[in-house]
Amino acid sequence: MPDKHQQWEDEVLKPALKRWPEREEVFKTASDVPVERLYTPSDIVGFDYERDLGYPGQFPFTRGVQPTMYRGKFWTMRQYAGYGTAEQTNSRFHYLLAQGQTGLSMAFDLPTQMGYDSDHPLAQGEVGKVGVAIGSLRDMESVLADLPLEKISTSMTINATAAILLAMYIVVGRSRGIPESKLSGTVQNDILKEYIARGTYIYPVGPSMRLAGDIISFCAEKLPHWNPISISGYHIREAGSTASQEIAFTLSNAIAYVEEVQKRGIEVDSFAPRLAFFFNAHSDFLEEIAKYRAARRLWARIMRDRFGATDPQAMMLRFHTQTAGSSLTAQQPQNNVVRVALQALSAVLGGTQSLHTNSLDEALALPTEESALLALRTQQIIASETGVPSTIDPLAGSYFIESLTDALEAAAEAYISKIDHMGGTIEAIEAEYQQGEIQEAAYRWQKEIDAHERLIVGVNSYQMEEHSHPKILEASPALQAEQIHRLEVLRAERDVEAAGAALARLRNAAGTKDNLVPPIIECVECLCTLGEISDSLRQVFGSYAG
Repeated sequence: MPDKHQQWEDEVLKPALKRWPEREEVFKTASDVPVERLYTPSDIVGFDYERDLGYPGQFPFTRGVQPTMYRGKFWTMRQYAGYGTAEQTNSRFHYLLAQGQTGLSMAFDLPTQMGYDSDHPLAQGEVGKVGVAIGSLRDMESVLADLPLEKISTSMTINATAAILLAMYIVVGRSRGIPESKLSGTVQNDILKEYIARGTYIYPVGPSMRLAGDIISFCAEKLPHWNPISISGYHIREAGSTASQEIAFTLSNAIAYVEEVQKRGIEVDSFAPRLAFFFNAHSDFLEEIAKYRAARRLWARIMRDRFGATDPQAMMLRFHTQTAGSSLTAQQPQNNVVRVALQALSAVLGGTQSLHTNSLDEALALPTEESALLALRTQQIIASETGVPSTIDPLAGSYFIESLTDALEAAAEAYISKIDHMGGTIEAIEAEYQQGEIQEAAYRWQKEIDAHERLIVGVNSYQMEEHSHPKILEASPALQAEQIHRLEVLRAERDVEAAGAALARLRNAAGTKDNLVPPIIECVECLCTLGEISDSLRQVFGSYAG
């Protein structure tokens, strides 16, 4: 029997190429994975359905972590929000919930992320700019006012000060008669990616890992519906990584967190089911779909084979997705609506559990109410009008998707193996391995844009003279003074001795191996500020110099 593929090339393809040469000599994904002209069964030789795909809700979870996926319930539509004062952010939350959002996601300003009160010299000019300013329990009470905490989940994108913000959330719940066991949500609490890609760290790596482990341990015992960590590839990708690097560096960080908790004598099956992940939805549509599937399968194998997990829940990679902020352009910002829609669709086709869609104006400023609504409507249109959620993993079996899933998994495994041989993710971070790999990938990407080898519509192709930009949201110049006044009032009204004693007990506990979440909760209850709690830990742990 003649080779049908070769016959097609000789009789059909070659004459066509003479008339219409292809656009490029070599095609590749955004992450430099070569893309063949055509994919056939020969590209997935050895493919075993049961081993490599299986069924939704079963190992290796390639096709999804839930047996019915979106046929039973849509992903959580969790729009990231937070700016200015607690009251402004509370208003935005109420607005988004009224428009059909199904979960909260809270952004914090840089001083809050770095453990500084709004009156600290280093907070000058940054209060309320990229998120909400939270300085004390009173601010957290205001940001959560009249929100049904017992009915909705809240995600807080916070890392170095995660224990403090979680403590505030717990105390607000207690004040409303809601026990910890009824609260649901997530703290990002992923400090390792801060050393790799983002920079909002406070303490050296060792104490930071201790705090991350304390939160995981505390939640495993007290908050059964809370995700104590969201291990983030999002910021790794935003820094310029490839898709395989995003998978590998995220899962290597996750391995380090599992090992940290295991050192405390806690069984992996008792805490791993509450580990969550956070990925980027970038612009290479099919590569992103394959990325999510590869990450899910690889994590399942790591948990079973490396850590001996036996509970299927402990092997599941459950993840939140955010569309790629780094892909948004200030030029022709309306084009960002299309970018975000396609990125969001890739996340849904890849099986995400929750999703944030960026707003069209985020390359210029924080999103306005109107642009945030359009971003939410994008998700709702995908859910209600496209038919995509009607079947599970609809692209499974595609020769290209399965081949690309295998390629990304293999590339990520190679990175993880190299990190393992370096002694683990912490040792690799200290050797600046991940940082260097990301910088090199980002440099290649920018060179390709500069050389017009990679086209960005409106930036280096299809450019046009622009005369106007969308209306943008601007923080009030009076914001910092308002926040400083709130701190002054709080310090004047609280029991100074009780606050000082609570901070002293926290410092003492930091010098032991005790879990630090309970004494941090006590500090919050005594109206200690976020900066005071962070400074108390700085006195014991020191600061990371970078």
